[in-house]
This record gives sequence, structure tokens and C-alpha cells, in this order.
Amino acid sequence: MFKNKRSLFIVLFVMVFIVAGCSSKSSPNSTKKEQDGGQSGGGELKVALSAQPASLDQPTSTNTSTRDIARLMFETLVTTNSKFEAVPMLAETVETSDDSKMYTFHLREGIKFHNGKEMTAEDVVASMQRWLEKSSIIGTVFEDASFEVEDDYTVVLQLAKPSVLVLDTMASAKMAAAIMPKEVIEATGEDEEVAEYIGTGPFKFVEWKPDRYIHLTKYEDYQALEEEADGLAGKKEALVDDIHFEFVSDSATRLAGLQTGIYDIAYAMEYDSYEQLQSDPALGPVLEKVGEMVMVYNKVEGIASDVKMRQAINAVLDSDEILLGAYANKDIYWLDSSYMTRDIERWKSEAGSEYYNQNDFEKAKQLLEESGYNNEEFTLMTSRDYPHFYNAAVVIHEQLTKLGINAKLEVFDWPTLADKQNKTGEWDAFITSFGTVSTPTQLLAISPTYGGGVNDDYIIGLTEEIGTSSTHEEAKAKWDELQRYAWEEYMPVSILGGYSALYGETDKVKGFHAFLGGVYWNVEVER
Repeated sequence: MFKNKRSLFIVLFVMVFIVAGCSSKSSPNSTKKEQDGGQSGGGELKVALSAQPASLDQPTSTNTSTRDIARLMFETLVTTNSKFEAVPMLAETVETSDDSKMYTFHLREGIKFHNGKEMTAEDVVASMQRWLEKSSIIGTVFEDASFEVEDDYTVVLQLAKPSVLVLDTMASAKMAAAIMPKEVIEATGEDEEVAEYIGTGPFKFVEWKPDRYIHLTKYEDYQALEEEADGLAGKKEALVDDIHFEFVSDSATRLAGLQTGIYDIAYAMEYDSYEQLQSDPALGPVLEKVGEMVMVYNKVEGIASDVKMRQAINAVLDSDEILLGAYANKDIYWLDSSYMTRDIERWKSEAGSEYYNQNDFEKAKQLLEESGYNNEEFTLMTSRDYPHFYNAAVVIHEQLTKLGINAKLEVFDWPTLADKQNKTGEWDAFITSFGTVSTPTQLLAISPTYGGGVNDDYIIGLTEEIGTSSTHEEAKAKWDELQRYAWEEYMPVSILGGYSALYGETDKVKGFHAFLGGVYWNVEVER
């Protein structure tokens, strides 16, 4: 619950269970299991990941495998519910000062770390100060901010300037503000990752066999909230005794493992396996809305640094054709012009939508002439490592060629493409995707430091103003203004549309869903 001294009243937060709307199929055969009298609870859950995480140190990594595994061990002061609202987790209540520059977190008492030690304010302050130093998502919101101990169960955040984005940023699942014991933080060097994975979550660390698996086990002394589970918030229960996350790079092997019962859940399924997962009575697909597919332009040098060229390309794009080519099934993608994921109602914007999915050949031709284009080569980078990116790039290449652009498709492995995107003289555009973020200030599409970065003072200035807005209404108005300007005047990227990630699960699994990644508490498996 959150408290604001201006109103002097306590708001009790009520969790509404709408997680089912976040995935296409959270427990595909639960009714059948009940009818068959199947036994569930306890046992082992085996999950096939497409890649091994680089680390389990949450505040230092943007890796999705890190996010999904580490949050079973670590928890945060506040977290995100299914409406993308920040709500308490390890904090009992949060108070905000009249000037919105001081936040007071009253901690839940009696919370034990996996090593048996009780969590106190000293642990929280050490963890939060490290998060301020390590996480790249904090932007200017926490500039010159500090966390301080008031007493054993009270932590105070002091801000240099107010911002309405404080709690949303602290609740982020990406590079999360994980709470660890103070002594673990103090034993970690300045440029090092933590050596021990000790948190307060429903599962605790057992073993990491490099290139093979990570093993977690149930934390018997975990203290769950009573509120109904909702997104990443509310009640968490470890309903299995052990979880093995196994590293399986080949998608065909992950699918075969599901079919033979070696794995219970598998990540990153190929999109062309969607119908197969649907039709097999022993399996099921789980879709998670994860973000937007985009074409990123090189705004720094080359022919795409001319805004007229970017506008011409954007005008000719047929997003429906591109996304169907990428994902093959309309269950998996949707048309949407918003830079922010459309499920975050607070930030969803229609500003500039008239410039999305125009498929206007004549307008594109006129803009191309105005740019002074003279048959220069336009280099579009892509990678077969992500077939949906490659397939989208092939369709875009065809659309640009029809417009009269001398487009060249260059195909690299993903690490090479990621390296080249920082070398702006070597490309004009590339295809990628941007995952869901909780605030516009975290968007890579408007970042000055992301490949072919935004070098526009107006966008940079508006981004900073959003970060220092004192109300959500003020921040949303500035965000609408920024998105309209991006579509109408600057065109840093072409948003192609939203898409879902595809997981596979067996009919032995009950309660699995995906929300900002796979969620493994409150999940049972039948043997």
C-alpha cells in the first residue's frame, strides 16, 4: 500500500487476478487434469532455456534469462502488477513527502534471507545504493539520489528533484533492484558481480553447472504475501521442490524435449511451431506480449541521416505484410503505432499514428525525390539467428526495391550485428525488437547512446522533462508531444508493430504464465 502525507490516508491495494490475459494459455489442460485425478504439487520442474545467462546478479544484467531466474531468488521493495502499476513487495507501505522529493519505505518485518538472517534497513540501503551505481535504467530520475537508514525497518529515499517515475523505475523487472544481505554487497568489489546469490524469494540457489543447467530449490521459510497473485505482485508459492533451468540452444531440440517429456516448459519456440503446439493434445503454446518490432535508422551518417529519406522509407512500409512474413500467424502480432507497449494504459499514445503503416507509394516517391536520392546503396542489416527478424528484413527489402531504392540486405550472426550497430559508418538500418519497459525514459528508440543514436535536442530535452514531471498527467502530456514529434518530424525508428514471444509447455504443467518473462511461482507439475 502507498501513503501520501498530503492526503493523510492509507490506500489498501487490492490485487485483481487478470494474469490470464497476459498469455494465450496459462494452464492448457487443468480441467482435464482434475477429471483424470492427476496428482500435482512438489517434484521437479524442468525448463529449457535458449541461452545461458551471463550472470544472476540482477542489477547488472539486461539478459532475459538473468531476469527470469534471478527473480525467483531475489525480491524488490516494490514490484509490478498486471496493470503495470508499482505495488509493494518487501515494503509494507510507502509514504511520499509533500514536495515528492522524499519517499519513506516501511519494511515488512520478520523477512528472512536464504541464509537465515532477518532483512533490515541496512541490507536494503546497501542493495539500493548498489542498484543506483549498477543499473542503466535509472536515467536522470535518481540523479544525486540517496537511500538512508531511519531505523531497523524504515528506509528513506532522498531525491534532488521530484519525479513521478520513481516507483515505476524501482519496480522494473529489467535490471531489478534486488535486495541482498549487506555483507554480500560489502564483499563485492566495485567492478565485480556478487559472489553469493542470497535473497528473500520463494526459491534459493543450489548449483550452476556452466553450459548445462542452473538448479534452484524451494525455500521452506519463505513468507508470502496474502494478496492474490497479480503480474509479478501478490502471493508467491513454491509449489515444486526443485527447478532445473537447462541450456538448450537448438529450438528443434527444445521442441523434441517437450514432446518426449524431458522438459516441462521451453523458451523461444520457433514461430512456425505455433500451430503444432496448438494441435498436440499433450502440449500447448503460451504467448507473452513482449514489445515491438522496429527498423532502426542510422541517424548519424549515411543516406538515412537525412530525415526525408527516413520519412520516404517509413511512408512505403506495409506493416501487415512485414509482420505476417515475420510471424506467419496473426495470433502472434498486432498493428500498433505506440512506442510504449499498448498494455501500459498510463503511457499508451495515439500521437502521430497517422504516420504508421501508411503503405503510400506515391507519398514515398515524392519524399524520396525531395531527399535528393541518387541511387546510393542502402544497407539493411539482419540476422538468421532470429528468423523473424530475417523474414521481416526480406519483405522490407522487397518493398524498398519496388520504391526504387538500391537496397542491399547484409546478413550477419547476431553478435556481429550487435557489434556493427555501434559502428555507424557500416549500415543504414537494421531490424530488431524492443522489449516492454515501464517508463518512456527507458526506451532505446529515443536513446542518444543506442546504435545510430538520437542526436536531436528537442527529443533529449523532452525525455528529461518527462523524468522530472511531478504528476502523471504532466508526464503523459509531454510523452504525447514527444511521440508525435518522433513520428512527424524526426523518425528515429519505424515501429512495425507489436509481437508476442512463444513458449511451449506440456499438459503436466499447471499455472504457468508469462508476464515480463516466465513466472514460476504458483506453478505445479504432475508426474
